Formats: sequence, structure tokens, C-alpha cells
Amino acid sequence: MNRLVLTRAALAALMLAALAGCGKGGAAGDDDEAPAVMGSVLVTTASPVSQTFHDTIQAWGTAAGDPHRASTISLGHGGQVTGLLVAGGQSVQRGQPLLRVAPDPVARSAYLQAQSTLDLATGELKRTEQMAAQHLATQSQLATARKALDDAKAGVEAQRALGGGSAEETINAPSDGVVTALNANLGDRFQAGTALLSFAPSQALIARLGAQPEEATHLKPGMPVTVQGAYGSSETLHGRLDVVGHAIDAQTHLLPLQVSLPPDAGNVLVAGSAVQASIDSTSYTAWALPRDAVLQDDKGAYVLVVEQGKAKRIDVSLKHPDGDTVGVQGPLDARMQVIVSGNYELDDGDAVREGNEPAKATQESAK
Repeated sequence: MNRLVLTRAALAALMLAALAGCGKGGAAGDDDEAPAVMGSVLVTTASPVSQTFHDTIQAWGTAAGDPHRASTISLGHGGQVTGLLVAGGQSVQRGQPLLRVAPDPVARSAYLQAQSTLDLATGELKRTEQMAAQHLATQSQLATARKALDDAKAGVEAQRALGGGSAEETINAPSDGVVTALNANLGDRFQAGTALLSFAPSQALIARLGAQPEEATHLKPGMPVTVQGAYGSSETLHGRLDVVGHAIDAQTHLLPLQVSLPPDAGNVLVAGSAVQASIDSTSYTAWALPRDAVLQDDKGAYVLVVEQGKAKRIDVSLKHPDGDTVGVQGPLDARMQVIVSGNYELDDGDAVREGNEPAKATQESAK
């Protein structure tokens, strides 16, 4: 009986030992796998995209009226400015009064004389017609009277065109636009043909710019240009480079440029406002990547790609460094996964993992 009890006890002890050994073996296996995952760096990646980039040249200047559409307002007669209704740089609407002008006294006198001559010729023609009806005047006299009346009418119209027809004349805006310059003061007397003010239609603005002289060889008419106000305006206008100067401006020491603007530029800018512009010059194809994906060291620019679970360094040339998306050239292709975040703590050959799924699995195993 005692021998049977001892045998059962021995069997139980052997089973407990075997189970304990299995438990230790399983724990050791988990510990061997955990360091392999925990030793990798969690990263996020992006695929490079082939894209066309443009080198840009910066320029600065002002919006101005298009000289091909701007106009100078003057009169065909002399006179005196009796009212200034606008100021230089003011936006005006079509038909809005700009100036009031009193005609030159000589022109007014000439008009009144022409009007008197017309009245006399009218009365003379009536008397001649009556006399001709009574056979007291010849047909030649009647024709002469009619010609005198026609000449008198022409004289009145000529004097009216010269500004003598009214005691005061109002000059109105020919269209919506901007008074770019006011050349007269209240009370000024002026001669016929004197420029009283300069006017630019609101649909006819250009940008007069200046660029660094060393950029001259890279600029050609027809290049696309983006223009925006230098102060506060975030709306961008798309124009075209029309004129590239061949001499440096003596005052600004910059290369003069002229850019045509779209018809609606007047809704964003007014003549005389300061603008800044970016001119798209050289175009080229490069790999577009987020800025954080490109690193720099003593050897130059490089990226890290994921290859078989490890980080692999690829040297690149940074061609377009501006903006959140940069352009690089190098041995990349669209199937590669370029490391964007987590790359600053990596060296070539370090183990990596994309996303956080392995980390979650490790935490669950540890529990």
C-alpha cells in the first residue's frame, strides 16, 4: 500500500516538473522574438511622384496703367479750371465728373460773334426769299443768302467745338478707371491741348517690375508670371512677361520688366500699388517629395527608403528646395517607399517598420 502511494507521488512530481519546463521554454521563446520588433524604428513613408518644376525669379515693382490703353484728357481750346472733383490715384466710374472748366474769354467771344452772324444770316435769307417771291431779288442773290446761312451755321459749330458754346464745361470719365495723374490746379489757366489729367481704364493694368541684373540671361518674353500685392493682398494674378529691358534702370539699379495682367486685375490692384512677382523660368522634371523626407549631411542631400525592412540611403540632388513639396533628382522610382517621419534617428541599414501594427501586436503579446 505504501509503495503504491509513493509511486503516485513520484508521477505527480514528474508531471509538475515537465509542465514547469514547458512554461519556461515558452517564455524564453517570446523574449527572443520581442527584441527583434522592439529594436526597429517606427516610420511613415511616401512614394515619389514625377513632376515638372520651374525655377522662379523674384521681381518687385508697381501696378500701372497700360500705356497702350491709357489716355491723356485735354481740350481743344484754352480755359480756366474752376472745379477739381477728383484726386490723383482715385478710382472713378464711367460718366463721373472729373473737372469743371470755364472757356477762354476769347473762345467765348468768338462763339457769341458766330452766333450773331448766324442770326443775321437767318434773317437775311428770309428777306431775300420774300423779295425773290415778289421778283425783287435774283436767284443769284437768293443762293448767296443761303450760302451765307450755311457758313454761319458751320462757324457756330466750330466755335462750339472749341469750347465757347457754354459758360462752364464739365469733363467726365470716359469709362471705369483710375485717374493716374492730375496735372491741373484750381484756378489754373491752360492753353489748347494741355494735358489736364491722365486716365487709365480699370481693365488695362500692367506690372512694371525690376529684377536682379544677373537674371537677364534667364528671362525671355512669354514666360508665365504670378503677381500679388506686396502688402496684405493674398490673391494671386497670373500674367505674362511681355518686355525684358536691355539696360539697367539708373535709379533702381534693377533690370526693368513689363508684365501683362488679366482683365480683372483692377478688382485686386489699383494703379500705383506695390506688387511682388515670381517668374517661371527654367522647367525640368524631378521627383516630388515632402520636405521632411530630404536630409542633409556632409556628403550632401539624401533620402532613406524602406528595403526589406531596413533603411537604405540614396543620395539625391535637391533641385527645387522651395515650398512644402520639394523636387529632387536621383536613382528613385515610383514604387519606392521613402521615409518621411522617423528618418532623423536612422542610419543606413537600421531596421524599420511602417505604421504601428507590429507595436500593437507586441504590446498584446506582452500582456
